Amino acid sequence: MKRSHTRTDILWNVTCALVLVAPAALAQTSYPDHPIRLIAPAAPGTGTDVVARMLAQGLSERLGQAVVAENRPGAGNLIANEMVAKAAPDGYMLLLGGSALTINPSMYKKMSHDALRDLAPITQAVFLPSLLVVHPSLPAKSTKALIALAKLHPAEILFGSAGHGTNSHLSAELFAMAAQIRIVHVPYKSGSLGLPDLMAGRIAFMMPNMIGAIPHVRSGRLRGLGVTSAVRVAAAPEIPTIAEGGLPGWESVQWYGLLTATKTPREIIARLHKEAVATLNVPKNREILASDGGVVVAGSPEEFETHIKAETAKWAKVVKAAGIEPQ
Repeated sequence: MKRSHTRTDILWNVTCALVLVAPAALAQTSYPDHPIRLIAPAAPGTGTDVVARMLAQGLSERLGQAVVAENRPGAGNLIANEMVAKAAPDGYMLLLGGSALTINPSMYKKMSHDALRDLAPITQAVFLPSLLVVHPSLPAKSTKALIALAKLHPAEILFGSAGHGTNSHLSAELFAMAAQIRIVHVPYKSGSLGLPDLMAGRIAFMMPNMIGAIPHVRSGRLRGLGVTSAVRVAAAPEIPTIAEGGLPGWESVQWYGLLTATKTPREIIARLHKEAVATLNVPKNREILASDGGVVVAGSPEEFETHIKAETAKWAKVVKAAGIEPQ
């Protein structure tokens, strides 16, 4: 005999269905219902900060909820990265991560978080070439000339960086490996602290990002020898690439991307991706970034994840080949 459904059976089935669909439905209809924090692991005025505030403003307008950019520099970006990696997976804390996410695994013996395990990629926002700059008094007016000078004076040429294990440090190590030269590292607490010593002639060269370097090149206080991207940039088309300057195929760029805590609902990731890409593709924003050498990427979460994996493997090889001991 066929069993009839009781009122209790029907209510139970409806309740189960609601429980199953509720998280997705809530993510689509109520997110966001309070302010979102966008953590920038760098000091105000840096390239990271510029991109973070641009995204925060655009996301605020498009999400209809305040997105507040917060600067949390220090410890090789570990402080900011860990904050977001350990945050609730609800889309209310975002990270504007950068190259440090892929460098740190090779620089530290123990880390409390893992970029691929604990952070969900949303979009690689932009990549920003660095610029090989020297003091004007240095007798090297090209990348090729700097390499020749370093070969004449092995282990005598001093280069500055934004700190041990930073992109500017490892990019210079990658440069030295490719050029087969020996140079001496002088780490600073940030790139902005190293530039005054470079302009005073206390060190020979640095590889700061374009945003920090271009104003000093235009003022004549520094000489730009080569950009670190594969192609020349609109912000300084007269400066050749390092590849053009004698190291074919050489490339090393900084990048910034939007991430959040892993296990954040896919609907929220999709919404953030959509609005972040729309913000990055605003013509005015693209122009602002291009004026400082930035190139908008605005790729998919999957493409960003692939990039993170490739960069992590790349820097692991550089750290090992340079003989850098993890801390």
